[in-house]
Amino acid sequence: MSLLSADMLGLMAPALTAGVMVSALHVPLGQEVLRRGIIFIDLAIAQIAALGVVIGKTLLHVEEGWEVFIPAIGFALGGSFLFAWLEKRVPEHQEALIGCAFVLAASLILILLANDPHGGEAVEGLLAGQILWVDWMQIGQTALVYAASLTAWFLLPHRRRVLFYGLFPVVVTLSVQLVGVYLVFASLIMPALGAARFRGRHQLAGGYFISFSALGLGLLFSVVADLPAGPTLVCALAALSAAGGLLPERKMTCK
Repeated sequence: MSLLSADMLGLMAPALTAGVMVSALHVPLGQEVLRRGIIFIDLAIAQIAALGVVIGKTLLHVEEGWEVFIPAIGFALGGSFLFAWLEKRVPEHQEALIGCAFVLAASLILILLANDPHGGEAVEGLLAGQILWVDWMQIGQTALVYAASLTAWFLLPHRRRVLFYGLFPVVVTLSVQLVGVYLVFASLIMPALGAARFRGRHQLAGGYFISFSALGLGLLFSVVADLPAGPTLVCALAALSAAGGLLPERKMTCK
């Protein structure tokens, strides 16, 4: 039993660290997405970043690692600037156009991987992620960008509109490579919904509680039950976010 516990701990340690990093930044960004009412921007940016990864590997023949990050962040930044422009020009159609961008990016990925014998596996990896297989080097490199982004977000609240469209594509691009498209969307939106009835600082604290609790429980269950970690974490986030949203109003405010 002790050997099993040691193996589980060794397997979960990098995944837990990556999950904590992602949650730390995704919770406040997700609450900003919810406040702006552009719910699918994170899913669209994540899919566009994934398209950049696929283009880098299939057309540019770049290797794994940070070389893949360059086309991915290029596409994600392009998508973010496009959405910022749409917010000013056609705000009434922005959400619909964001949805169109998501579908277009997803379709292009399928076309590019249509003749790849490992295409199905690649798509599954991009969508569901491989959080259990992240390594410490990848975590260390990503942590530097996340720490700088989180610091800027909380120290410059008056610049958050500019920061949102600048930081968001960078963060989402890195997160897609760590945890996959599905978990990126879930970790941004679900804790924000679960803590939406909180006010002020309690809303941020509630989002963090939901996200960190789902991370620990979901990873533990996925390892013990031998289930895919990404989808299991999405389900854990959904369950705890739903529970948070159902709490009585009197428990949601603190004086």
